[in-house]
Amino acid sequence: MSDASGPATFEPLAPLADLAARIGATLKARNETVSVVESSAGGLVSAALLAVPGASAYFVGGTVVYTRQAGKVLLELTKEDMVSLRAETEGYARLIAGRLRDKLGTTWGLGESGAAGPTGSRYGDAPGHVCLAVVGGETASKTIENAKDDRPVNMDLFARQLLTLFDQVLQSQKT
Repeated sequence: MSDASGPATFEPLAPLADLAARIGATLKARNETVSVVESSAGGLVSAALLAVPGASAYFVGGTVVYTRQAGKVLLELTKEDMVSLRAETEGYARLIAGRLRDKLGTTWGLGESGAAGPTGSRYGDAPGHVCLAVVGGETASKTIENAKDDRPVNMDLFARQLLTLFDQVLQSQKT
């Protein structure tokens, strides 16, 4: 699944707590696990998943990779990994999601990278730009451009968009 068609129309998103509870219940029922790499969401995805009672049954670990140095140290990203790739792309989101999934041995890996605002990124992406990825039994990625420059609002939206994408992937899987 990929949607990089530019500005999107947005359906109302469920609150983080509701999304995390539904995802947690699904993962527990399937005996599956998840790891999370965040950037512009700043840990909100991990926090939401961990707020669900019994999260230790499915949440193995997460990290906020906000700089190149963090990517090198925490995910062991190399120059070779980054050939013809940059942050804030679907390819990068898939790479980091898959890398932590492999390192932690989880069923699923989630990744996001974007520009929360109030200004754009060093890569030329406008505030409100985020790339999301789910890597596991199915791989899905999505680019969102919401044209908002409100950092806290974007961080929340990015987290809810990633959990919504993950929930959609989980629900599309046969049990």
